[in-house]
Amino acid sequence: MATLEPMWIKICGITSADAVSAAAAAEVNAIGFVFAPSPRQVTPGQAAQLAALAPAGILRVAVTQHPLQMKVDEICRILKPDYFQTDVEDLRELRIPAHVKVLPVVRFGRKTPHPLPLRMLFEGPSSGIGELADWGRAAELARQTEVILAGGLSAHNVAEAIAAVRPFGVDVSSGVEGEPGVKDPAKIHEFVRAARAASTRGQQI
Repeated sequence: MATLEPMWIKICGITSADAVSAAAAAEVNAIGFVFAPSPRQVTPGQAAQLAALAPAGILRVAVTQHPLQMKVDEICRILKPDYFQTDVEDLRELRIPAHVKVLPVVRFGRKTPHPLPLRMLFEGPSSGIGELADWGRAAELARQTEVILAGGLSAHNVAEAIAAVRPFGVDVSSGVEGEPGVKDPAKIHEFVRAARAASTRGQQI
């Protein structure tokens, strides 16, 4: 859905204080902490310590995939996230605390939920491996709801992705890393600059 607001940007897979500092300096909207098996996986305690380093205005997102309810409860108790992100199918079974917003993940190739969530993250079949989502399908969904585009984004292709999809926001993880699980502060800044410049150009067209 087209918006005149600045591009919403999330840096996912935060594992270090340097990454939090770079994301804060770049004034991103959200940072994500991964609790699913991944080179970026952290414990709820580690995530809480890192989250405490971020300015109050940055949203904290707990990122999971097919978690058990026990894990959901632990994450929400220790991290106290603003958003809980997991595959849309998971949400049929899980109980998320009422004060925590939900960010459903809709994956290309799987059934699209109806009605569509008011805000959703759209990506490819797998997370965190640099796999591009289907931008054509993402653009269709972005005309109907707020889509945060993820999957294979970097400073080199985010402008093209924004022009093609016109998303509400973008989400990057491996595309701003020097090696798997290690964020590169320079790449974070480069990505944010590219995304903001592209969204500004789109508003001027």
